[in-house]
Amino acid sequence: RPGCSMKQVIAMHGWCGDASAWRPWAYQFKNHGWHWQSGERGYGGASPITPQWQTEATEQFQSRRVVIGHSLGPHLLSSSLLAEATDVVLLASFARFLPEGAQGRALRAGLQGMQERLGTKEESAMLHSFLNRAAQPHSASDLPPSPIQQSLSVDGRQRLQADLKLLINTKGLPDGLPEQARILIVEADQDAIVVPAARAELIDALQHHLNQTPTQWKLANVGHALVLPDLIKRVRVWIESSP
Repeated sequence: RPGCSMKQVIAMHGWCGDASAWRPWAYQFKNHGWHWQSGERGYGGASPITPQWQTEATEQFQSRRVVIGHSLGPHLLSSSLLAEATDVVLLASFARFLPEGAQGRALRAGLQGMQERLGTKEESAMLHSFLNRAAQPHSASDLPPSPIQQSLSVDGRQRLQADLKLLINTKGLPDGLPEQARILIVEADQDAIVVPAARAELIDALQHHLNQTPTQWKLANVGHALVLPDLIKRVRVWIESSP
C-alpha cells in the first residue's frame, strides 16, 4: 500500500562459498518482513544468480536496501547495486586483501600457489585446506555444505579462478559503496583468512570514506566462517535499530 516501506536484503557469499549458506539468514529475515535474495557465483552445481533490487515507485523513497556480504562477497556485487544500498553489513570482509610489505608478498605467493593447483590433482586437498582454515577454531564439519564438499563444475572452476584473481587484485573498498550508508563491520578475532592488517585497513578506509562512523563488532573465539548461533538475530536487530 502507498506509504509502507519496502525492506530488502541482498546477500553475497565469498570465495568458494555458495548461496545455500544463507538459508538460516533468509529464514530469520523473511519471518520479520524482509524480502531476501542470495547471490550465487555457481562454483558447484548451482547456476549463477545475479540479484537486483526490487523497485516500487510509490515506496522507493522509504525503502531499505541492505547488502550483507561475507569475505569477498561485497567485491562480487556490481557497483550500481552497491550504490543503492542504505545499509551494508561486512562479515569477515576486507577492502584490500593483501596488505603492503612482507606479509602481503608472502600471502600473494600462497594465493598464486592456490591458483596453480586449481584444475590439478592437488585441487581437492588445497580447497579442503582452505575450508579448514576458514572454519578455525571450529571444525569444517560445523560449516554448511559448500561446493568444496561436492564438486566444482567446469564453468564454476573458471569462475573460482577468476574470483581468486579478483581477490588478489583488490585495492580498496568495493566499487560503488555509498558514502551515506550505515555500515556494520563484523570481525572475527580468530580469522585465519583475513589477516589483522587487512582488517585494520578496512576500518581505516571506511572511516575516511563514510559520512558517519561505522559500527564495529569484534567477535571473540570465532573464525572466518563466523560460526556463532545468535549472529543472525544480532545483525537483524542492528539493521532494524536505525533511526
